[in-house]
Amino acid sequence: MKALINSVSPLIWSIFLFTSVIWVVFPQVDLEISKLFYFQGRGFIFSNTFLESILYNSVKYVLVVVNVSAVILWLYNRFSGRNILDFNGKKLLFALLLLSIGSGLIVNSVLKENWGRPRPAQCVEFGGKMTFTPAFIPSSQDGYSFSCGHASAAFALIAYAMLARRRKRFWMTLVLVYGSLVGLARIAAGGHFFSDVVVSFFIMLITAKILYYYMDISKNPNKPQR
Repeated sequence: MKALINSVSPLIWSIFLFTSVIWVVFPQVDLEISKLFYFQGRGFIFSNTFLESILYNSVKYVLVVVNVSAVILWLYNRFSGRNILDFNGKKLLFALLLLSIGSGLIVNSVLKENWGRPRPAQCVEFGGKMTFTPAFIPSSQDGYSFSCGHASAAFALIAYAMLARRRKRFWMTLVLVYGSLVGLARIAAGGHFFSDVVVSFFIMLITAKILYYYMDISKNPNKPQR
């Protein structure tokens, strides 16, 4: 357990804990942020717009392109004896596990399917019929707001940013901007609360750090692993 905790920096744990307490103690923060994108009689301003649709649907295509490219690169390195980008089977597994465990298992299967938190557009405060519940508080209303699946999938690209040999800060910034835009689109469309997006980000970041540590990704031999 100690090693599990130490695999993630104290700063990340502290920020995650602090924000989590905010969502529970001051749940109105979520409502106030969602109100910025809601107009009485018009609904959420970003809902069903072209830009929201682009960001919403982009996630699956970006993931397919990136992950298929990663598989092709691994196959090429494996069978050609080359070592392009120092990309090997362990690094490919790291990226796929982050998507599967962080987004697929934790966010979508464990949280979204069981937490029951209504989406903003479903809440009475925004013209819906369900009762608002804070993040981390289970509800029996069959909602799927907590936490944000699309944002978690977008943030799964953190794995590739962590594996970058050069300009790692640039690639990490690019992933964070993309994931944030996807999350913002979901908030502005009434699909998720701000806390849903933030929690998904931390789940993906913490999962990435733990996998990176336990898989010992930093120890990368000069030749591709098979």
